[in-house]
Amino acid sequence: MTVFANRPRNVVEVLRAAGRDHADRPYLILGDRTVTHAEAAAVAERVAAVLHGRHGVRRGDRLALVGANSVEHALTIWAVVLLGGIVVGLNGWWTGPELRHGLVLTDPRLLVGDERRLERIAGMPDAGLPVVAFDELAASAAVDAPAGVVGSRSSSARDGGADESLFAGDIGEDEAIAVLFTSGTTGRAKGAVMSHRAVVNFGLDAGLRGAVDVVSGAAPPPAGAAVSVLASPLFHISGLGPLLGAAPRSGMTLVLAPPGRWDPAAHLELTRRYGVTQWTGVPTQFLRLLEHPDLDPATLVTLRGIGCGGAPMPPELPRVVAERLPGVRVGGGYGMTETFGMGTAIGGPRLVAHPGAVGVPTPTSELMLRDADGAEITADGAVGEIWLRGPSVFLGYWNDEGATAAVLDADGWYRSGDYGRIVDGVVYLESRLRDMIIRGGENIYPIEIENRLIEHPDIAEAAVIGVPHEKLGQEVLAVLVPRDGTTLDPADVRDWVAATLAAFKVPSRVRVVDALPHNASGKVIKHDLEVRFATDADLPHH
Repeated sequence: MTVFANRPRNVVEVLRAAGRDHADRPYLILGDRTVTHAEAAAVAERVAAVLHGRHGVRRGDRLALVGANSVEHALTIWAVVLLGGIVVGLNGWWTGPELRHGLVLTDPRLLVGDERRLERIAGMPDAGLPVVAFDELAASAAVDAPAGVVGSRSSSARDGGADESLFAGDIGEDEAIAVLFTSGTTGRAKGAVMSHRAVVNFGLDAGLRGAVDVVSGAAPPPAGAAVSVLASPLFHISGLGPLLGAAPRSGMTLVLAPPGRWDPAAHLELTRRYGVTQWTGVPTQFLRLLEHPDLDPATLVTLRGIGCGGAPMPPELPRVVAERLPGVRVGGGYGMTETFGMGTAIGGPRLVAHPGAVGVPTPTSELMLRDADGAEITADGAVGEIWLRGPSVFLGYWNDEGATAAVLDADGWYRSGDYGRIVDGVVYLESRLRDMIIRGGENIYPIEIENRLIEHPDIAEAAVIGVPHEKLGQEVLAVLVPRDGTTLDPADVRDWVAATLAAFKVPSRVRVVDALPHNASGKVIKHDLEVRFATDADLPHH
């Protein structure tokens, strides 16, 4: 395994170093509130002390967090890390039953959330879990934390009051730091267990790639520490990675997007107001930004780069950026929850020379293609399944040895289930997992929706596929066969799904047919459905 030699051995060391090395630099900004790196370290210690003293949180305990991005949410994550706990990042868009599944699976000691999400859980049967709101926890930390827990490690030691034994500074690299959820072929969310090593590597890898780009001339030297809008939720790797890995390591400032539905106009205003230097997000967000009437390059002079992830980058995106934001560099890559976003990266001249490619392996990632028998494929341009190995690969799925064994081999290689080809050392992604739908950066597995649809008393058979969408990449289409003597109302079907699944999983389009195509073994031939409906430009939203 390739690793950085002089690396922090855990994420607690990263926070300590940030509080010392970037003490006065802004770390988190939300509205008119700014928290420096030193203040973040101090507040996280106070919150950790309350979690320990009032709620009995100890090293190795799991704490489930659910809520919109906020300063309190972010610093509670840090507090859990300081105690050597494990952050269970529940999807804030989940419905009550989905949240209950995550809680039952991980069995946390405590649930911390915002009021809106906690209301969803309050009415669930057998909830029975100790609950505290982010605001309540923050207020307690401000009032009754131990007197010595008032600053960064250096100031606390100097004041002589902090109990340093409270904080788990001796955490091993391969100890768990977080459980992040990812869908699977069973349709139920699985908890991917991430290590301290993976998070540390995220920050170091990003820093090295940036330095190489500058030295090679692919990017100009930075004018100072980066400022980035953080619109990705903290339960995603695209939110947690910058929060715990990249920003503390580099002194970056994270400007939190306001809670609620992402708004391109607000994103542009944040960029102008705070001198944002880089955007990160999914391709659909950038397409909306580039088409927005408020986009004015003259008011975005600080913007230097765009980092694209969460879904394949449309080949035309770099061209549109070059036209509308001259001089702004575009980068992207390939990764997934199970590799903490690491895999491949591409940008600058290589992206121009290889449109549609996802790049080359990141400095600490190994990548190979294998055939159906598990043999390595070395022929240039041949298609095979992508396998990845490196310090960012996850530890396994929480409480699911079978699912873990299916994707992790004895040598640490992760089987992605995605297919690609390598041409002249550059990786191209051929397809994601066969059935997965990527809608606006959210991964959706049809079987979960199909299982819900089949529970409907008037539906005999259901197939869910992704159809192209100009802005979101894909939309969810349900193709249904009604039971004899019944009539299906598309609005009723959508309400049926929405009762138990998150809004982004609800089919936006419903088609009723007499029969679904099947192969000899009885499986639905989804490719036939994709061909039939994807080319229908007049496909109605019902």
